[in-house]
Amino acid sequence: MVRPIKKKQIPNLQDAIKEAAWKQITEFGAPALSLRAIARELKITAPAIYNYFPDRDALVTALIIDAYTSFGDWQIEARDSASSDDLHNKLEAIGLAYRNWALTYPQRYQLIFGTPIPGYTAHREKVFPSSARSISALFNVVEEFYAAGKLNIDAVPAVSETYKTHYERWRTYFSEINPLSVFVAMIIWARVHGIVSLEIQGNLPSFGKKGDALYLFELNSISRQFIKE
Repeated sequence: MVRPIKKKQIPNLQDAIKEAAWKQITEFGAPALSLRAIARELKITAPAIYNYFPDRDALVTALIIDAYTSFGDWQIEARDSASSDDLHNKLEAIGLAYRNWALTYPQRYQLIFGTPIPGYTAHREKVFPSSARSISALFNVVEEFYAAGKLNIDAVPAVSETYKTHYERWRTYFSEINPLSVFVAMIIWARVHGIVSLEIQGNLPSFGKKGDALYLFELNSISRQFIKE
């Protein structure tokens, strides 16, 4: 009697599902993400996926957390690799790492910073720790400038009442950070985010031989505006 051939086992099915999801997002976009399509790709049954991700939203949340984690790794490594006694070098390294990560992983960048997926309900409590960590390097360096008396700004607009709850959540991760540092860090993030987002979407002309001249100009502009010599 010939025994039926067993299906090949996937060593780490959870990781395989996420890898297949990223492949699907790359080919068809995040809104087209489908658990059944992933099951077909991996040649497994749909219930096998449900053991790890009960629905599409759970999978999207896991992908977002992974993306923030990867992004944070690049930011923290850039900060820690820079000269410890040169804050300007640290700030520039973080800025360069921001763009390099986005260009290396455009789908991940778009998933966390791009257009929301229709029908997806964000699990903010699950995502917030990884998102806070992802920007921690910038917050820390800006706070170092503040502690050294080198932040070039005199007043901070008051945080609106509707945003105070979110603001306090930030402070649970950066309890020692001054509100002025938060203000400057968020402006820096918004400015580099704007340029990188336009570049990723193909809506920004290429400046310089490597296409990075405008971005480098903006990093220098930020330093001149906010950092005292």
